Amino acid sequence: MVYLTRKEHFNAAHRLYNEDWSESKNLEVYGKCANANWHGHNYDLFVTVKGEPDESGFLMNAHHLSKILKKEIVDVLDHKNMNMDVPFLKDVQPTSENLVKIIWQKIQPHLLNCKLHCVKLVETENIFVEYYGE
Repeated sequence: MVYLTRKEHFNAAHRLYNEDWSESKNLEVYGKCANANWHGHNYDLFVTVKGEPDESGFLMNAHHLSKILKKEIVDVLDHKNMNMDVPFLKDVQPTSENLVKIIWQKIQPHLLNCKLHCVKLVETENIFVEYYGE
């Protein structure tokens, strides 16, 4: 089994806030991420596919994987407010945990001769989330 990983980058703002909770509970749970004036991150997205190379020697053309990621994810999220500007995040708390699951769902249908193995989203130098489709 061969694993191929492509890295992409985007910047986006969000606010983590539950309308059903009090201001103090939101601050307790989300801290600075509940800031009424939003905040942003410089995200690094790593997508890993797996399978066996074909007659070209490629598992998947990495340039083609990049095009999928840019069209489905980066172009939609880059320099956007995820709470307000991204249709597929409507009514979704834009945590990294939720993002990786949605990114998986958006990418999976575009993979033909390989399988999605992992979506990793790096939010800060100290925080990242990985999803394996489970």
